[in-house]
Amino acid sequence: MENHMGNAIAANLAQIQAQAANLHTILPQAAYDGPEPASAQGGFAQRMRDAVDSVNAQDHAAGQQMAAVDSGQSDDLVGAMLSSQQASLSFSMLMQVRNKVVTAVEDLVKLPI
Repeated sequence: MENHMGNAIAANLAQIQAQAANLHTILPQAAYDGPEPASAQGGFAQRMRDAVDSVNAQDHAAGQQMAAVDSGQSDDLVGAMLSSQQASLSFSMLMQVRNKVVTAVEDLVKLPI
């Protein structure tokens, strides 16, 4: 029984050593290929500009759809209303984010030094 257990331990040890040797060949191939740090992507200010541009584009598209319905060029009233509501919701969400950022900055300014 002890000899069988010793053989099992030796086999496990040999398997672990083989896997460890294989790790040296796999390790260089497993380089991290994740997203770039935020500073390389433009940071928070760039993301806010992108969000403002996106909300502005949604509002502009909704306005064009509503104008097309008003002038009789389109009969897609439901689509125009949905676009208008989506633009309104996007604007509201952007304002909430702005308000949270302003509140956070005000809290930082109030911190004692």
